[in-house]
Amino acid sequence: MVKQIRRYALFQATPDSEFVKEMYGGYFNVFVSAFGDEGEQWDLFRVIEGEFPCDDDLEKYEGFVISGSLHDAFTEEDWIIELCSVCQKLDVMKKKILGICFGHQIICRVRGGKVGRARRGPDIGLGNITIVQDLIKPGGYFDQTKSLSIIQCHRDEVLEPPESAIVIGFSDKCDVEIFSVEDHLLCFQGHPEYNKEILLEIIDRVHKIKFIEEEIVEKAKDSIEKIEPDTQRLQMLCKNFLKGHLV
Repeated sequence: MVKQIRRYALFQATPDSEFVKEMYGGYFNVFVSAFGDEGEQWDLFRVIEGEFPCDDDLEKYEGFVISGSLHDAFTEEDWIIELCSVCQKLDVMKKKILGICFGHQIICRVRGGKVGRARRGPDIGLGNITIVQDLIKPGGYFDQTKSLSIIQCHRDEVLEPPESAIVIGFSDKCDVEIFSVEDHLLCFQGHPEYNKEILLEIIDRVHKIKFIEEEIVEKAKDSIEKIEPDTQRLQMLCKNFLKGHLV
């Protein structure tokens, strides 16, 4: 009997920077390296360019990952409206979706929550998330972790989570760092897939286009020197979720 290959898809909502193309061959490789395993098939859909799977193909995938983006998840751009429509279909199908940063906000929007500019301003650098242990299901994909250090890079946030959401993590800067819906949606405001090298390049790039101010840049780089991200734990958590592995 031929073993069926497990298929996953990345909805890439940002163009590849020259740095990421040169160092990693594109963001797709960054995500697959973080969340993929040998023997799986991962497909790339550049949703920012209007690339989406057809409806008949959605059933073929075990799970989906939505990347971050410089675009706002609350706007009415055509590709964002289409992304929301596809995610609504996946939600009805109970397909697993891992939403990261912009993706986190898209799932919030799709589920009826509210997204907007971050109340406490942009958050860029390394930060700590407090995990609400009382809300963690025993035998689920979370372990007994009480806090996680994660790379942050956002100026928008979830202002009001969907009514159906369970807020699993929060921080001093953001009230909704991690939320889940049932067993098929898991969303992070931060970036489990990034490393410090990628973050530093993004900081310099967005500073040049005046996306962030000098003071924020200095604080971000200071946090990078002082804090190490819990990369391995975060990526394992995401993989456990996507693949149904329990701890």
